[in-house]
Amino acid sequence: MQTLDAEALCQALVEQMRPHVTPTTALLGIHTGGLWLARRLHQALGLTQPLGAIDVSFYRDDFGSKGLHPQPQRTDVPFVVEGADVIIVDDVLYTGRTTRAAINELFDYGRPARVDLAVLVDRGGRELPIAARYCALTLPEPLPASQNLQLECDPSGALTLRLIDA
Repeated sequence: MQTLDAEALCQALVEQMRPHVTPTTALLGIHTGGLWLARRLHQALGLTQPLGAIDVSFYRDDFGSKGLHPQPQRTDVPFVVEGADVIIVDDVLYTGRTTRAAINELFDYGRPARVDLAVLVDRGGRELPIAARYCALTLPEPLPASQNLQLECDPSGALTLRLIDA
């Protein structure tokens, strides 16, 4: 098992995003890893819009084959989406299907002026034409499907990113 320095990646992401965000930029973290990361980014960037959380379980295109996540979370979009600049935050970008599902759900709340994506790691293996505007690390070669990157958050809020066998 290999561990990546999630704290350094998070700081690199903050530095990439800082010149492009305004106080009115809204962050929307995808449960679970994306929300942990979004909380850290929201605080580090000093954003004034409340932080949102989204669970894409019901919007996944593979819902029929995979079924519902065993513990669906509550979606909370506490800002006006209409005309907003929104950054969807996730820990790892893989096929693009989770991002597509998040965009579909976001548009149920209104039509934002702009939607960007921020991720800690792009692991390759895209199945949809989706790319992150902000990405701390792009792996030089796609990971095999038998491996996953898993973001963990300890009780103190420290982030760890582990490479695990699926």
